[in-house]
Amino acid sequence: MVEAKLATGNAGAAKKAASGAYVPNDVSPNRRVQRRYSVRLWSVRHSRLLEWFYVQFAHGFLLLHPMWKAIGYRRAEAPVTFVEKRVKGLLFDCRMCGQCILSSTGMSCPMNCPKQLRNGPCGGVRANGNCEVEPDMPCVWVKAWEGSRNMVKGDAIMAVQKPVNQSLRETSSWLRVTAEAAAHRQAGEDGRV
Repeated sequence: MVEAKLATGNAGAAKKAASGAYVPNDVSPNRRVQRRYSVRLWSVRHSRLLEWFYVQFAHGFLLLHPMWKAIGYRRAEAPVTFVEKRVKGLLFDCRMCGQCILSSTGMSCPMNCPKQLRNGPCGGVRANGNCEVEPDMPCVWVKAWEGSRNMVKGDAIMAVQKPVNQSLRETSSWLRVTAEAAAHRQAGEDGRV
């Protein structure tokens, strides 16, 4: 009988949450699909493999710089952003901030933090390592630390990150990083001459 009341109570709470009515403190209104956590956690566990892949991918993208330049980076932005959003959304639950720092944060996207903290966890991480705002979600920064320990350049997590530039939201960080690397390479070649 007690179990039946609990089941009925849980169903009622779900209906209230769906209707926008009051939701108790232990239930986050921003709760994400648990499936997303599992893919995100897979990415953190395989951060070294993804770091290697990213280095190869970035090198290949840089080799395509003449093509991006011929097409025009602005014209390439929309299709590249479309692909980037799907790939990074699947693997990292990416929020497309336009300033990706996954290679510095153990392949755990800090924009998944409900507080969007870019330089480490808040003081509210629960004893089990979960988020204080979304109790069912593992803290993004706890996972970032775990992922960074697997990576070759894992100490990059110690670098202080700049605040998010909101004007870059929904733009391709792949193209921006490639353009910056090409400009840096060009400046290096010009300096040697």
